[in-house]
Amino acid sequence: MPASANDTPAWGRGLYLITPDDDDTPRLLARVSAVLPGASLLQYRNKSADAALRRAQADALAHLCRTHGVPLVINDDAALAHAIGAGGVHLGEHDGELAAARALLGDDAIIGVSCYDDLSRADAAVRAGADYIAFGAFFPSTTKPGARRASPELLRQSAHLGVPRVAIGGITPDNARTLVEAGADLLAVIGSVFDAPDPAAAARAFHASFDRG
Repeated sequence: MPASANDTPAWGRGLYLITPDDDDTPRLLARVSAVLPGASLLQYRNKSADAALRRAQADALAHLCRTHGVPLVINDDAALAHAIGAGGVHLGEHDGELAAARALLGDDAIIGVSCYDDLSRADAAVRAGADYIAFGAFFPSTTKPGARRASPELLRQSAHLGVPRVAIGGITPDNARTLVEAGADLLAVIGSVFDAPDPAAAARAFHASFDRG
């Protein structure tokens, strides 16, 4: 269930890694293994894979995440999250009702909701039991080039909701600090880590965005 502002969950601050689309499962696992230590959350997302590959990759990532003590969240698919014993699910606006996901996954599951640029959607999600809310895109994104754009002010305006706030969309080590200062608790990234020349160094740079100077 949602944490209060004074009861941030262990996973509720830091780097939120989202997997790249990669149909080569051993390669995907190697790429994730290189950057998973120190991450707060990992989301499995593969829009191009068929159901069998998604199940196989999610199973393998669940084992890897358990080894590192990092919760695994499944994008869009509460049934898959339940089938593999994942830590939770992330729901977009067309991915089913939060109440149904909660009933399937249980009270301890992490359920996050995409809120785009919509504070009222975030408020409704928290009232329905969301464990975190995600806003964005904050910057141009190659993953979703047509995504709605959000302002950092939205992070400030949502502070009263009392759950971790995720920022997503075009985030790099160079612009991450601005979002953290605006109130982002988690920075969700794909390419800025996985496509970097040195992914581990990129992950460390994101971690540094949370250092209080």
